[in-house]
Amino acid sequence: MKSRWLNVTHRGAFLAFLGLSLLGLGSTWADEADPPGRVARLSDLQGSVSLQPAGVEDWAAATLNRPLTTGDRLWADQDARAELDMGDAALRLGATTGFSFLNLDDHTAQMQLTAGTLLVHVRNIQPNQTYEIDTPNVALSLQQPGAYRVEVNETGDTTVVKVSAGQAQATGGGQSLAIGTQQMVTFAGTATVSYASATLGAPDELDSWSAGRERQRQESASRQYVAEDVPGTADLDTNGRWEATPDYGYVWAPNVVVAGWAPYRFGQWAWIAPWGWTWVDDAPWGYAPFHYGRWVTWNSAWCWVPGPRYVRPVYGPALVGWVGGPRGGVAVGIGVSVGWFPLAPREVYVPGYHVSETYVRNVNITNTTIVNNTYITNVYKNNVTNIHYVNATPGAVTAVPQNVFTSGQHVARHVMPVSRELLSTAVTSAPPPVVPSRQAVLGAGAGRAVPHPPPAVLSRPVVATTKPPRGPVPFERQVEAIKANGGRPLPRTELARLQPATPVAPVRLISAGGADRGRAQIPATPSRASAAAVRPGASQESGSAARSRAAPAASFADREHALQTSPVAAAARADRAPPARVETPQAPPAPQGRTDRPPSAQQHLPPTQQQGFYHDDPTHAQGRPPSAPVNRPPAAAGSAEQYSRPPPQPPSREQRYRPPAAPPPPVREAPAPPPAYRPQERPAPVREVSPPPPPVSHPQERAARPPPPPSQPSKSEPRESAPHGDRTSRERGER
Repeated sequence: MKSRWLNVTHRGAFLAFLGLSLLGLGSTWADEADPPGRVARLSDLQGSVSLQPAGVEDWAAATLNRPLTTGDRLWADQDARAELDMGDAALRLGATTGFSFLNLDDHTAQMQLTAGTLLVHVRNIQPNQTYEIDTPNVALSLQQPGAYRVEVNETGDTTVVKVSAGQAQATGGGQSLAIGTQQMVTFAGTATVSYASATLGAPDELDSWSAGRERQRQESASRQYVAEDVPGTADLDTNGRWEATPDYGYVWAPNVVVAGWAPYRFGQWAWIAPWGWTWVDDAPWGYAPFHYGRWVTWNSAWCWVPGPRYVRPVYGPALVGWVGGPRGGVAVGIGVSVGWFPLAPREVYVPGYHVSETYVRNVNITNTTIVNNTYITNVYKNNVTNIHYVNATPGAVTAVPQNVFTSGQHVARHVMPVSRELLSTAVTSAPPPVVPSRQAVLGAGAGRAVPHPPPAVLSRPVVATTKPPRGPVPFERQVEAIKANGGRPLPRTELARLQPATPVAPVRLISAGGADRGRAQIPATPSRASAAAVRPGASQESGSAARSRAAPAASFADREHALQTSPVAAAARADRAPPARVETPQAPPAPQGRTDRPPSAQQHLPPTQQQGFYHDDPTHAQGRPPSAPVNRPPAAAGSAEQYSRPPPQPPSREQRYRPPAAPPPPVREAPAPPPAYRPQERPAPVREVSPPPPPVSHPQERAARPPPPPSQPSKSEPRESAPHGDRTSRERGER
């Protein structure tokens, strides 16, 4: 029986994989006005952390599990910290930190840091994705998966960038600088930017906390059951258990729930544009099970069924069906209340916001096992009316008064009973057309006095290489348009029409490539020679004293010139030079369009990972999806034509790709082997050897030969061998 179930599961997973492959081919036809499939989850809060949602002027206390998107601001007060989980990246804020999203969608994560400390751990970069951190004096582009730390001082004129692992490109003051692994660079000034480089110091408490959180995710046992980029997966380990079922594969059930618990009952509704009504759960683990997958009762207990593991998940604001929503253009209510219930596996989720048919297929196929795209489209277009919802029962439906729903209050305190007779006539797939209040935007923390950033930090401009979108629509203006739209969320095209002309934040756009002159590069793995070359006066220092002393600030052009002309660097290169050869083998050519960072890891991945799919055991019984990062293709900003002087010798491949925790490799460099298509060449002799005398074939001629000159080598020294024929004739003559 078990073997038969496994075969059926494999067959269903194979069909789903084929459907997803076809879906990937058609995804390019999706409407650009569709909402993003990626948000940032507020996954950890310590101390006083405040939130200013996009479109409002007020600040409110930040709430755990709140989704954040473009235009949202955060302020971590003194002795506070916060974590944002995006699935493919984690953002961690230190104390007195002002942070906001200038843009967050499927392709761009553009962050603004006006003060404080931001730690970014990038786990995966797709070929078409961009990660950018904009500060008051430098814009940092993260080009590889890795660990990055950015610090902005209180006055906003100094930025410190630390790269524990990865590769970043800093642009500011008309210059561009490549920063590699185990490098720390301090940028000073705003109009004129100078910098000083050094190696990383010891980690502090914030680094240790961040490393512990990242290690907890990497060691999570739930990763073998859930898609790799689903946020909140690690929270499932200590709050529930995984069980195998014959119909749904592996499911997760919470360990402890209160009496009368049901999904989407203990939390509140928030209005977040462009999705509209969004569920925010109270449970510490209450994120992944309420924005991905489906719910079902099994063995008299609620269980969460995750979506397929081998595709990138698409975020949903709340995967529920509705009671009292619109049907046929007429609102069907249960008095003045609104009700909802969790969708079960293989049931179609119908968004209440304007989307394309491709988006509807994406958000359903990536969150449950549905392979019939025609059925999804028919349900979305209301062509199917006789739908039987498994969880449309009195014990699974949650209903509250409409004012509780629209004001974002806690739901569990106001639950109303629902009869079976009403459920037989008032169930629909679309949400009710109700207009939100201002409190629904601010969340449960609205109305309380909370700390917020100083005005100087709030209005501080930043520099950026990527143009951010315009500012969010003020909420008062949105409400009027929502009323005119029948209480439904506004399409993104309508939101764009209402947006102000000003950007989302004060931003000064600069060129990503910087000026052609003054472009510099810090090696990904520092060596003694490179460290001495970039520090003026390094010839008077040596040992640990020279390495521990911070470099003085200098301009980009001066620092690059020192890197090329320093006598200490030249002497170090000469000491490490390999023995002389007749012809030195040439290094392989650099990738087209860039010379300042290693080739993309995309070239070294299996074909299944290069296509963006996680291909693994569909039964969720073995292994986990590979976590090898997929980097985006090289940018034109890193081309060799932008260098005004020859760049320094790039580090070896071993230095670029060494694990972050491993110690740096030794400075000694072995000479590169010759190409495989050319045989090894013999080194040229160091000293000249006199040509041998002509062969003597007669004893009288040999006696008349003059003695050798004094410079003739002795018999104990090596002597150049004569050709084979000459050597034989000479030996025969001597005999």
